[in-house]
Amino acid sequence: MQFFGDTIVAFPGRQPLQVGFTREELGRILDLYGRMVAAGQWRDYAMDFAKDAASFAAFRRTAERPQARIEKRPALRAKQGMWTLFGEHGQILKRGHELAGVIAPVERRLLKTVGD
Repeated sequence: MQFFGDTIVAFPGRQPLQVGFTREELGRILDLYGRMVAAGQWRDYAMDFAKDAASFAAFRRTAERPQARIEKRPALRAKQGMWTLFGEHGQILKRGHELAGVIAPVERRLLKTVGD
């Protein structure tokens, strides 16, 4: 693979080996993560890049299961949208075509935390 700007371009005739986040997507996710850390909600994160999906998991404590997980699955782009927000117990909280709409419930929770 070669990098050109913000896009990963596979060599001709070869499929990419993994799904990743663009610079803008990762910037948006890390901005939310930073605000949640500042609010005392999250303390750690993990990213996973597989052949069919990329995910970002945020943890309240390192030894727990993730409090929230954002997944990008391009194969679902034409169906219900490639973005999914999972809750702490693995339940699907939101699906959509745009990252901003999918992370909106977490941002609303952040506003409640700051407003208290």
